[in-house]
Amino acid sequence: MFTGIIEELGTVAAIEQQDDAVRLTIACETALSDAGLGDSIAVNGCCLTVAERTEATWTADVMAESLNRTSLGGLAVGDRVNLERAVTAEKRLGGHIVQGHVDGVGEVVSRTPSEHWEVVRLSLPAGLGRYLVEKGSITVDGISLTVVDVDDETFSVSLIPETLARTTLGFRAPGDRVNLEVDVIAKHVEKLVRAYTAAPRRDADSTSSNEEE
Repeated sequence: MFTGIIEELGTVAAIEQQDDAVRLTIACETALSDAGLGDSIAVNGCCLTVAERTEATWTADVMAESLNRTSLGGLAVGDRVNLERAVTAEKRLGGHIVQGHVDGVGEVVSRTPSEHWEVVRLSLPAGLGRYLVEKGSITVDGISLTVVDVDDETFSVSLIPETLARTTLGFRAPGDRVNLEVDVIAKHVEKLVRAYTAAPRRDADSTSSNEEE
């Protein structure tokens, strides 16, 4: 599990293409400080497992499912990526509950700069809009952000200078693809409500009559 608070920008050091997978090697510092084999590190919001490591890099196997459902297949050597280690019990939950399971890929639609912040509008894959609400949480390339407004096809977020300086959203341009993860609580609530409304229920009048008898 993650919080959506990016710890550092890593750099793609190598990409090894395989038949139905990719071995992705990333150079970084902070994420490697206590990383061991089998540990989880989110790369642009996608949870990956440390399979190998050196003093300066770590390598993960990215399966076809992840390549098909995320933007990781479009990475090239030299690209910068958002990194976050899995949260520990002692860490502050500075963002929101993030699983590192990407729900879909959107695109940067527009950027509107201001003196102290920047508004970025992004497209929504079909079916994800119902999980977003104004002032709710959304994860964009692993970054925990607050939704400013949302419609059926797009949503916007406001980025403070810290986010612009420390994450990939500081240089994403219109047309760039980004990983999106909606709030997992919204998905669970939706499933529970659907199950409740679909379950057969006894007629209230019949129940009352039986109780009176």
